[in-house]
Amino acid sequence: MGLAAVARRRNPREEGGGRREGLNVSALSVFGACPHAWRHHLQHRGRMWAASPAFRRQLFLLRSLAPTCADGGRASSSSLQVHAMSAAPGPVYEADVEAVVRRITPPLDRARHKGQAGKIAVIGGCREYTGAPYFAAISALKVGADLSHVFCTKDAATVIKSYSPELIVHPILEESYSVREDERESVSSTILTEVAKWMERFDCIVVGLGLGRDSFLMDCVSNIMKHARQANIPVVVDGDGLFLITNNIGLVEDNSLAILTPNVYEYKRLVQKVLNCEVNEENASEQLTALCQKIGGVTIMRKGKADLISDGKKVFSSWARHFLLSNEQPTEKSVNPMILGCIAGSLLLRKAASLGFEKNKRSTVTTDIIEFLGQSLEDICPVGR
Repeated sequence: MGLAAVARRRNPREEGGGRREGLNVSALSVFGACPHAWRHHLQHRGRMWAASPAFRRQLFLLRSLAPTCADGGRASSSSLQVHAMSAAPGPVYEADVEAVVRRITPPLDRARHKGQAGKIAVIGGCREYTGAPYFAAISALKVGADLSHVFCTKDAATVIKSYSPELIVHPILEESYSVREDERESVSSTILTEVAKWMERFDCIVVGLGLGRDSFLMDCVSNIMKHARQANIPVVVDGDGLFLITNNIGLVEDNSLAILTPNVYEYKRLVQKVLNCEVNEENASEQLTALCQKIGGVTIMRKGKADLISDGKKVFSSWARHFLLSNEQPTEKSVNPMILGCIAGSLLLRKAASLGFEKNKRSTVTTDIIEFLGQSLEDICPVGR
């Protein structure tokens, strides 16, 4: 399956890796199964079905919730470790994040073809904002995804294309200024039709980066999100996408394939809107759990000095170097794959930020961090493992 693992750029000046807000989200493809599982399905289901996005998504879920070893047996419980943190105000867990990355990163396989290592789509990019959708799309490629698409406005398309020939850019979104009032319904329908042609091919979509606040564009993206949900495509919501869903919670309500990645200000607005209260740092894990439960089904990665990740059942605290957790001992079988993706993304971005800062110090910018994404993954999960 292509699962989006998400994390913003970290600010290496803070211990453990903090972040400068508003820079980039990395969508990394998390998918695949052991060679024996692939051979079994290829023999019994046919190559066309085995290559389909729907199959890969199902296979990833099976692998994450009931993983097998190369010899066909059950994976040992040590492959996903948890540790106790007695000082936590609520039940907070910490996974061995490097083990998570190793578990969900597929081995390179000569039998696979283009597209089987993940196809990602970024929905965002307008005339004012072209950097964020590029950063997310190129980051997906840097950690091993095969294809990365960007669906943006016509004004943004040429700019984003100029950043890299590796990206597939679709200039189909429109803003209010370019559409007459009497044309909006037909234009909106055309946009949805064009995106829908591609939707089933994607393992994940990332919504909101560089989207802006244009009302017509927001309406178009709302329709795209509804279609993605009907097609059971995992969706990561960040940036202006969070502004959109904060004012229309129904877009992600009860969607177990949705991941929200708010920063401190975006999280505050979500809490105020959904829970009708202020952020409570003393009971952060309990409040995050309540927020997930109130929305229903979603996974939220609350970004900060330590990333808090929850699906309304358990809260994982993803640190750069410290792996601490509560008195219960969750296993791989009990962990939501959306949470696994968030844990992996948090680790990779923090590690890349640390390496980028080590080289560039105060002059570190987003592209310096993206440069080290590949090395960060290789250090944790070598190709020849």
